[in-house]
Amino acid sequence: MTNTDFVVLEGEIVENLPNTQFRVRVDSTAAVLAGNILLCYLKGRMRKNYIKVMPGDRVRIEVSKYDTQRGRIIFRL
Repeated sequence: MTNTDFVVLEGEIVENLPNTQFRVRVDSTAAVLAGNILLCYLKGRMRKNYIKVMPGDRVRIEVSKYDTQRGRIIFRL
């Protein structure tokens, strides 16, 4: 996949799940996914460097154009 296959969005962590997975509520800036809750996992570099993410944290996620129900957390704001 190329970089054009992903859409970068911002949201807020709603719930922690096992295996570094999270439920993230997408901000209203994205017209199509506004208010949706996505299942997201941490990017490899965030896992490697032990970046802690808790409910209530603001994050930046990237979502594939082909599967809009799952995403990857790439940055903690």
